[in-house]
Amino acid sequence: MSDQPLSEIDLKNIPFLKRGKVREIYELPEGLVIVSTDRISCFDVILPTPIPGKGEVLTSLSRFWFDLTSDVVANHLITVENKDFPSALIPYEAQLRGRAMLVKKAQPLPVECVVRGYLSGSGWKEYQKTGKICGIGLPMGLRESDKLPEIIFTPSTKADIGHDENVSIDYVIDTIGKELADKIQQISIALYRKASVYAEERGIIIADTKFEFGIHEGELILIDEVLTPDSSRFWPKDVYKPGQGQPSFDKQFVRDYLESTGWNKTSPGPELPPVIVSKTAAKYRQALEILARG
Repeated sequence: MSDQPLSEIDLKNIPFLKRGKVREIYELPEGLVIVSTDRISCFDVILPTPIPGKGEVLTSLSRFWFDLTSDVVANHLITVENKDFPSALIPYEAQLRGRAMLVKKAQPLPVECVVRGYLSGSGWKEYQKTGKICGIGLPMGLRESDKLPEIIFTPSTKADIGHDENVSIDYVIDTIGKELADKIQQISIALYRKASVYAEERGIIIADTKFEFGIHEGELILIDEVLTPDSSRFWPKDVYKPGQGQPSFDKQFVRDYLESTGWNKTSPGPELPPVIVSKTAAKYRQALEILARG
C-alpha cells in the first residue's frame, strides 16, 4: 500500500465521465473505470489533506464485500485486477494499481440507501430533536450509540456537491415508484444484516452504512462502493459502550477532530494535522485487515 497520497487522477486519452468527492470515473467500451483517490470528505466537504492508502483500502474492501454479498444481490464489479483491464489502461498501470475497479455501466438511482442498526451520527441528532429518523418513530429514552430495536431504512438524497439530506420512504416512492422503493429497502436491510453478522464475529460492529443501486440491462444491481470506512460506521465491539460516542475504524475519527476545531462545515475545509492523517490511515488499514484478511 502506497505511502504517497494520490489526490488527483489523470488518464489522458481516456474519456472522463465524472468527478465525485473521492472517485474519478472514466468510460470505456468495456465498462466504467472507477478510481478511488486518497481524498477524504467530511460533512460533504472535500478536505485539502488526503489520507495515504485510503483509495486502496476502499477498493480492496469493496471488492471483498461485493464478492461476499453477491448471493443477496448482483453488483457492477467486473474486475479490480490490472492484468484484466482493457489495453487502453496499460499506460496508467501505476496510477490504477490497487485503487481502480472496472465495472458495468448502470443508471444510478437518485437516492442513497442508508441502513441503521445503532443510533449515531445524523440519526442521533434527528432523534434528539424529533424522536424520529426519516419519519420513523423510535422508542423514547434511547441513548447515543444504543442498538435500535430493529434495523431501519433511512434513505437520503444523493449529492455530488453539497449536503445529502435525510428523506422519508414516501419521498423515495414518489421518486422511483413503490415497487422499486420496496425492493431497495428489502435488499439494503438484507445486505446490512448479512454484513453485520460477519463483521461482529470478527469484533466489529457496523453501526450504519449506505448502499447505492443502479439499473443495468433492466436489472437492479449494487453499485459504487460497499461497506467501506467511507460509507459506514465501524466500531470495535470489545469497547462498545452505549450512552456516548464510540471509537471507530472509519472517518468518524476525522469528523470528531473537525467538530473540535469550530469549523463551520462549509468549503473550504481545514488542513488536517499529520497526527490525524496518520491515525486515520491506520484505522482504515486496520478495518481492511480485520474484515477482509482476518
